[in-house]
Amino acid sequence: MYKLDDVLAYNRSFVENKEYEAFVTDKFPEKKMVILTCMDTRLVELLPKALNLRNGDAKIIKSAGAICSHPFGSVMRSILVAIYELNAEDVYVIGHYDCGMTGLNSERMLEKAVNRGIPETVIDTLTHAGINLNQWLTGFEHVKEAVTKSVNTVRNHPLLPKDVTVHGLIIDPKTGKLDLVVNGYDALKATD
Repeated sequence: MYKLDDVLAYNRSFVENKEYEAFVTDKFPEKKMVILTCMDTRLVELLPKALNLRNGDAKIIKSAGAICSHPFGSVMRSILVAIYELNAEDVYVIGHYDCGMTGLNSERMLEKAVNRGIPETVIDTLTHAGINLNQWLTGFEHVKEAVTKSVNTVRNHPLLPKDVTVHGLIIDPKTGKLDLVVNGYDALKATD
């Protein structure tokens, strides 16, 4: 386990040695893009390299499975902030093969929560309050369908400007190869 003391000691050295200078940029994405991708650890460095991104080129939003599950949730809000406040013009939804959200089983996950100390009464209370934990904690069967669904959620949002393109891709977490799922330019042409 990585210890907080180790993090803070490294950070002091990082700042003292001015290693941050290589990363200085402003808050506006240079390539005017916002990316919704998965939180998978294999993508931390691979995804930016595979897309030829440097620090400051894009806004990157991470969500398990690259899922935009609710049109008025924090993921969609972040996308809209990137567009309206930070001048992003293109949205890229980038899922990946071998995703942990593939086949995610909500019952098994809730069982693990109970085993880690969450009282079953808490789960019962949430269920009785109308929260569908099984739906909320369910993944997907096919990454391509999940990417397409997230693209559609973003593209059809009532506050998304019609001139913003929304693309869908899948990255191979081993090689960085991108497979195109949805070409946002095609959808833009269809509305003209």
